Amino acid sequence: MTSGMYEGAIQDLIDALGRLPGIGPKSAQRIAFHILQSESEAAHALVDAIRTVKERVKFCVQCGNVSEEDECRICRDPRRDPSQICVVEESKDVIAIERTREFRGKYHVLGGAISPIDGIGPDQLRIRELMTRLADSKITEVILATDPNLEGEATATYLARLIKPMGLNVSRLASGLPVGGDLEYADEVTLGRAFEGRRNVEG
Repeated sequence: MTSGMYEGAIQDLIDALGRLPGIGPKSAQRIAFHILQSESEAAHALVDAIRTVKERVKFCVQCGNVSEEDECRICRDPRRDPSQICVVEESKDVIAIERTREFRGKYHVLGGAISPIDGIGPDQLRIRELMTRLADSKITEVILATDPNLEGEATATYLARLIKPMGLNVSRLASGLPVGGDLEYADEVTLGRAFEGRRNVEG
């Protein structure tokens, strides 16, 4: 981020906030001044929350999901189906799938997706850990639930090639065009999958 208009502590805060994902220079400035103008208790509560999450929260040794224990609550839950594993990119994806109440198996969080442009290859993701779990467990089905974008598709294709020879059932979350979306704005991967999944219209 380029050097800003302010000096000292306030500029340091704006710079720090601006390094967070999804926060541009204007948002960083707005948040910094909000913190500056808020009650001291609110600012201290934010600092405490950040410190606490860094001290207490870690990653599950089994699946890589965020957890305050060595194993997350899903991995610890004996009611979960150990024969199914759903592979996702980030912990937030676990939350999204859990909300649907459709899946009762376990998860594996990769920690991102293959993206050569960002310097992220298979070795930067938790793929080795996934293969270890698949080789030494009761898992029979792997559901690839990476994002329906170029990076997610590349990751799913790479994983499918690795896993198929193990004799496991590999499936991919179906994805199509978003309701209300325009074809011209759809990326080629989404549009391609929409064609693959097309069905006859009853009329």
